[in-house]
Amino acid sequence: MDSAGGAAPASTTHSPAQASSSLSSSSSSRSKKKASSANARLGDALHSRAEKVNGDLFVLTYGALVAQLVEDYEDPAEVNAQLEKMGRGIGVRIIDEFLAKSGVRHCGNFAETADIVANVGFKMFLGVSVDVVGWNAEGTKCSLVFKDNPLEDFVELPPALGALSYSNLLCGVIAGALNQVNVQVKCTFEKDALKGDECTIIGLQLQEYLQDAAGEEYRDD
Repeated sequence: MDSAGGAAPASTTHSPAQASSSLSSSSSSRSKKKASSANARLGDALHSRAEKVNGDLFVLTYGALVAQLVEDYEDPAEVNAQLEKMGRGIGVRIIDEFLAKSGVRHCGNFAETADIVANVGFKMFLGVSVDVVGWNAEGTKCSLVFKDNPLEDFVELPPALGALSYSNLLCGVIAGALNQVNVQVKCTFEKDALKGDECTIIGLQLQEYLQDAAGEEYRDD
């Protein structure tokens, strides 16, 4: 209470440490936004220079592949496993092309890695924009939100295939490519537009940084 009996005004004074922390957080946020924007521009540039494949043909070819797997294995869980395995093989093969064309040599943390995957990798190879959201406190888990997924164009899943992750190939591509540069991740579908969700979301979780010899050529000295 003040001398006149009224309530004393709340103090708005911050300590130097609080002010420094606030400025540091704000600066870090701006830096991340700038880096993400730069990565998006790089992805656009790489996509514009890439050889274009007829989109409808690509979608139909992938659809035929999934249909054949469903016929061969019948069990949606096994089809998911086969798609993930095929995707890993693709990821292993395309990582060299990605690194050579993008000029990406090193990521300082997993957040940078996820942003490169979303804004450069998917833009370069599929021409789609992907948002990175929902980070956990440890910075080891996030969600990739697909604004568009060309693999799912013209597709409707029958009720009998409700357990099928139609685009599970993408999870394998991400995991296979990152494994080549010593980043082991787990990718799983969190939401699927083909199953009535508003969008398709893939969960991306860091498991560990590998210490073997694979990918040594991609590390900074």
